[in-house]
Formats: sequence, C-alpha cells, structure tokens
Amino acid sequence: MPEGDTVFLTGRTVDKALAGHTLTRTDFRHPALATVDLAGRDVLGVRTVGKHLFFRFSGALSLHSHLKMDGAWRVFRPGARWNMPAHHARAVLASAEAEVVGFRVHDLALVRTGEEHRLVGHLGPDLLDPEWTDEHAGRAARALAADPDRELGLALLDQRVLAGVGNLYKVEICFLLGVTPWTPVRDTDAARAVELARTLLSANAWRWEQSTTGDLTRGRRTWVYERTRQGCFRCGGRVRVATQGTGTEGRPTWYCPRCQRGPAPGDRPTSSRWR
Repeated sequence: MPEGDTVFLTGRTVDKALAGHTLTRTDFRHPALATVDLAGRDVLGVRTVGKHLFFRFSGALSLHSHLKMDGAWRVFRPGARWNMPAHHARAVLASAEAEVVGFRVHDLALVRTGEEHRLVGHLGPDLLDPEWTDEHAGRAARALAADPDRELGLALLDQRVLAGVGNLYKVEICFLLGVTPWTPVRDTDAARAVELARTLLSANAWRWEQSTTGDLTRGRRTWVYERTRQGCFRCGGRVRVATQGTGTEGRPTWYCPRCQRGPAPGDRPTSSRWR
C-alpha cells in the first residue's frame, strides 16, 4: 500500500497538471460513477489527507480517491500513450493541457466539498499537514499511547492514530527507536515515534525514491526493511522477518535482533518477494 508521502507527491503532481484548468473530458470506468460527466468543470486543486486524495472541482464538488494496495494516478500529455494497461484504467480526467488517469483506483466517490470530513474526519493528525503544529504532535502522541498494551507496529499503522504511516515506515520507525515492532507501546517513547514519523515522511515527500537512511543509492535506502539478504544497514547482522497482524491485516515485518530490543515471534517462512 502506498505510504503517505507517495500519496502526497501524487497529489502535488496531479495538482500541478490540472489545477486552474477546465476539464474537457472525463471517463469513469467505475460502477457507481459510470454516468458521471465532469466536463466543463474547473479543477480548483488536489488535497491530500494521509492516504486519501480529494480532487476539487467548481460547483463545490470533490472526487475522493484512496489508492488501497496498488492504485496509482499518472499524468500524460494529451493523446500520449499510457505506460500502464488500459484495462486497469478506472478514471480519466482530461484538460487541454494534460490527461490524468487513475489505474486500479477502485475506491472512488463523488462528495460535496464541504462534506469531505465525512470520509477523513476519523483519521488522526495528517503527518504531512502543511499547517502541522505542536498541538497536532501532542494529539498524535496521546492517541498512540492511549492503548499501552498494543504492539507499537500495529499502533503506527492505525490511521486513526496518525495518518500516513505504512509498512515501510512502521518498520523503520521501530528500528530507529531501537525496539521491535511487537514491543508494547508502554515501553516506547510515543512522542519520539511521532517525531520520527513526521521527519521521515517529510524527508521523502517531494521525491519518488524513499530513503530512511539518507542515502538514495539502491540497496542503501533502508535500515532493515526488505534487507533479509543484505543484512542490517547499521550492524551488518542478520535481519529477520515475521508477520505482524492477522488475516488481511498481516504485514511482513523486518527487524534486527542485535539493534532492536523487545519481543518478537519466531521467524516465519520467507517468501521470495520478501527476501
């Protein structure tokens, strides 16, 4: 699932392509929106909240999109060939200057702009909110610490606590805190976790390459995430991987037994895509 910084940059990219322009054509290949035609409406801008996007149009109308596991919005020149299969396209927003296509974006809805809060009002503070203040940080830290027995990794992924953290940042935040993702929240520094989350997402918000180490060289971008073969970027020791969460919420979770203290399950069999 795309992390909050990827959604943020997607929003900025689409905003740059469409904001201030008038839609000349729209095509929704989505059952609930199949008869919708937004041609003639002006694009006022694109807002992101955590992992949610809102395309705002004249007439106080917004298109809500959540990328889920594999959704993406791409910008093309008018008439240019798409670099993703056409049968994956679920929405097309075209102006005279650009064509924006939503691929595999199954979660789409039209709402009144004044009612956007109905879809995101339950979320915790948005880590990439441009108006972030100490009050946001305090509220997120209190929400994170509200369930002291909860595993830190699960709490970080809870968008009701703070909005924008995905599995990559969950793993790396825990590493930088020096604790395993299975460590109870009560044994961690909630305020520091929030600070790290905002710092890491902000550092990557304006580029597609995600790095938590500060090094953009391939193979050197993360401390333990997806480093089962390479080893820990800090100590060089073996990185282990196990599943955190149950059912569809289960996520492969990497950690370094040398650099991180706290509980951890036994290693699970590692699929080739996690190695």
